[in-house]
Amino acid sequence: MGTSRHIAMALGLLFASGAALAHNCPNEMKAIDAKLATKPALSQADMTKVQKLRADGEAQHKAGNHDASMKSLGDAKKILGI
Repeated sequence: MGTSRHIAMALGLLFASGAALAHNCPNEMKAIDAKLATKPALSQADMTKVQKLRADGEAQHKAGNHDASMKSLGDAKKILGI
């Protein structure tokens, strides 16, 4: 019985952590938007890439693909230096 309870708790925590990350996508988008509002000194190619990654991240978030969204948004943040 004890082992079953531990497994159930571990699975619960796993799902809860996934849900927590899923809800972080909007915060990542806000951070990117705030940095873009400061008009960072980026090449046109980097700016285009950041804008595409930001848009992709939002679309992926809306589609429920939060892992891909966090990857796209993370890549955009790296280019922006945040």
